[in-house]
Amino acid sequence: MMTEISLNILDVAENSTRAKASLVTIIVDANTAEDRLAVTISDDGCGMTQEQIEHVTDPFFTTRKTRKVGLGVPFFKQAAELTGGSFNITSEVGVGTTTKAEFVLSSVDRVPLGDMDSTIHTLITCHQDTDFLYIYRYNGREFQLDTREIRMILGDVPFDSPDVSAFIMQYLQANRIETDGGAAY
Repeated sequence: MMTEISLNILDVAENSTRAKASLVTIIVDANTAEDRLAVTISDDGCGMTQEQIEHVTDPFFTTRKTRKVGLGVPFFKQAAELTGGSFNITSEVGVGTTTKAEFVLSSVDRVPLGDMDSTIHTLITCHQDTDFLYIYRYNGREFQLDTREIRMILGDVPFDSPDVSAFIMQYLQANRIETDGGAAY
């Protein structure tokens, strides 16, 4: 199992980029009153067949040619279900894939959310040809980062240029703290 939920999110979003997604939407929604943390990752990539969906949580199934196992999705599923939460993947060939995991926040078996700022920053700066919509919610408060809006402002300036990369990280950190008050969960 991965030590942070943010690493599961990174793994699934990386799968989306390999599936040729032009847009990956990541929603992290924590609600302490409902004792839940919901994570949704959606993409408009190539999608999966029904057979692939049925096998995607099997650690010995992968479509990658570079290795014979795929542990990311099975670990994500296990992490959610160990808390008493749930896990679901829906997909359609040519349309895309949506992965949803729900965790019980107070469960002793829930791993920490982890460093979402670095996770989103890494995805944005390392995948110049993919757009990301990140929505972070905490107890009804929310902020969004949409790379399509940033592209409109920057034009051809790449996200991994030092000034832009630093801005993206500062934006993520400042808005997360404003949204959740620095809550660690």
